Amino acid sequence: MKNLKSIALALVAFATISMTAQTKKIDTAGSTIEWLGKKVTGQHNGTVNFKEGALVFKGKALKGGSFTVDMNSLTATDLQGEYQGKLNGHLKADDFFGTAKFPTATLVFKKIGSKAKDVYAVTADLTIKGITKPVTFDITVNGNTATTTFNVDRTKYGIEYNSKSIFSAIGDKAINDEFELKVTLKF
Repeated sequence: MKNLKSIALALVAFATISMTAQTKKIDTAGSTIEWLGKKVTGQHNGTVNFKEGALVFKGKALKGGSFTVDMNSLTATDLQGEYQGKLNGHLKADDFFGTAKFPTATLVFKKIGSKAKDVYAVTADLTIKGITKPVTFDITVNGNTATTTFNVDRTKYGIEYNSKSIFSAIGDKAINDEFELKVTLKF
């Protein structure tokens, strides 16, 4: 009986130890954020870099995450030279992301549900230009990599420049309200 209690106690201790959360910092140099913005007459794409971030696991299950993005690293990759400089400058200006006043954006996981093996449904708080709004997306974890693609409605963050939904008479100068983020996390 004494041995049975000892074995049960050891199993409980092992289960407790194995179920504690483990925080895994992302490799900011190896992790990527690619953005895609569309307009009536075409599109632009580019990158923005992580400043820091981490995912939280219990065993192999994703349980949390938080990330900070360096908005001053925002750059277009579909243009070069003068035109790239002009677009980058406009994206960093107050019309768009206002990076002088808001040098970072953050994403904090709030709710995580399992959808399938290694696929999770996430609700997170995204803060851009000091405005926090919820976003939802699916994220897939495979080994030491997590990937997701989701859309963000820029008008919810006060980014209204050439928005067709706000300026209905804008015609072919309209820029889509949503932009796409394709994220690869290495940890």
